[in-house]
Amino acid sequence: MNPILFDLDGTLTDPREGITRSLAYALERCGHKAPPLEQLTFAIGPPLRASLATLIGTASREAVETALAHYRERFAEVGLFENAPYEGIAQALEELRGAGHRLYVATSKPRIYAERIISHFAFDAHFEAVHGCELDGTREDKRDLLAHLLPLHGLDPARAAMVGDRDVDMIAARHHGVRAVGALWGYGSRDELLGAGAESLVESPAHIPGALLSRTPRS
Repeated sequence: MNPILFDLDGTLTDPREGITRSLAYALERCGHKAPPLEQLTFAIGPPLRASLATLIGTASREAVETALAHYRERFAEVGLFENAPYEGIAQALEELRGAGHRLYVATSKPRIYAERIISHFAFDAHFEAVHGCELDGTREDKRDLLAHLLPLHGLDPARAAMVGDRDVDMIAARHHGVRAVGALWGYGSRDELLGAGAESLVESPAHIPGALLSRTPRS
C-alpha cells in the first residue's frame, strides 16, 4: 500500500508548552529577555537553529550553538514531555495502518528526541521508522531528510504522501514529487500551506484517513 510520511510537532502532537518554555529558558540563559510564550510559537516546526538565530539577533554559529545547548538542557529532561497527542491522531494512525499503509515519521526535530516522544505516546506500533535530523544538524532541512528516507526504505515518491502543518513540510514534499497534504490543526496557516504548494488540506486528524484513502496514486 502507499507510504505516508508524518511530521511530528504540530501534526502528531502539540508541543507548544515544551518548546516555548525551553526557548524562553535558552534566551534567559543567553542574557536575553524572553518574550511572552505565545510569541515563540513561530519556532514550532521549522529547523530550530534558524529560529534561535532570529531570537538572539545573530547568525553567529557559536552564539546559535550556545543557545541551542541551553535549549536542550531543559528540553531533553522536561520539555520533551510537555506535549500531547492531538485528539483523533491515534485513531487515524490505527485506521491507516489497518488499511495496510506504511507509516513513517519525518521531522526536523533530532531523531533521538523524536523516537522518545513516539515511544512515550505508544505510537511506535504504527510507524515502521522514525526519521529526524542528527544533533549536529545533519538532515535538518526536510528536503535532505526525505532525500535520505525515501531511498532508504525503497519508497516511490509518486505513491507517497507527506502530512505536515508547516511550509517546510510542503516544500520538501513537492521537491521530491511526494503528495503534499497540509494539516490545519497545527501551527501553519492555510495561506502558508497553500503558498508552499499543499495539494490538499485536512481540517482535523479525524479526516486524515478519508483524505488519504480516497486518493489514488499519481501516474
